[in-house]
Amino acid sequence: MQPIDISEIKNIADYELERERWRPQILALKDRRRIRLGDHLTFLFENRETVRYQIQEMMRIERIVKPADIAHEVKTYNELVPAPGELSASLFIEYTTPEERAVKLRELLGLDRHIWLEVSAAGRTPALFDNRQIATDRLSSVQYIKFRMSPAQIRHWREGASLIADHPCYQAVRFLTPAELADLAADFV
Repeated sequence: MQPIDISEIKNIADYELERERWRPQILALKDRRRIRLGDHLTFLFENRETVRYQIQEMMRIERIVKPADIAHEVKTYNELVPAPGELSASLFIEYTTPEERAVKLRELLGLDRHIWLEVSAAGRTPALFDNRQIATDRLSSVQYIKFRMSPAQIRHWREGASLIADHPCYQAVRFLTPAELADLAADFV
């Protein structure tokens, strides 16, 4: 999947005109690509459209208009666009209260070694976490991860896949639906 080019980003005024039509489409896309693993982990699988939307929304919210600042946003968010043979996700670690979140984000240290994507006929691949978001005393509640898929995993993808967490403090398995498998398969090109 090609990264976002700065030429694809609209200025704030033009984006405001497009936003009313485009936003419901992107929210529906995100709903299809949002996968819950257990009670507290949610994966939002990113693609070019979700990333471009995020850039546009950041520009809108932060009132970013300088070309250098826009280029910085594009460069930063392009890290979320999956490369060929990859899946990319924002992982949200969700707990209700700040107190519970503070405790759980410490308990879940090491989670970066305990998240997997398993393709039923082709084995597991580990989640590759962005190390900039992992401290020595706690996790950030939002993580950016990638799954690099083997050619065999890509070939067997539509036969079935599951997300797995096997951390001592958090264990869950979630089988992907046929619709989820089909939607995410487009990311491998």
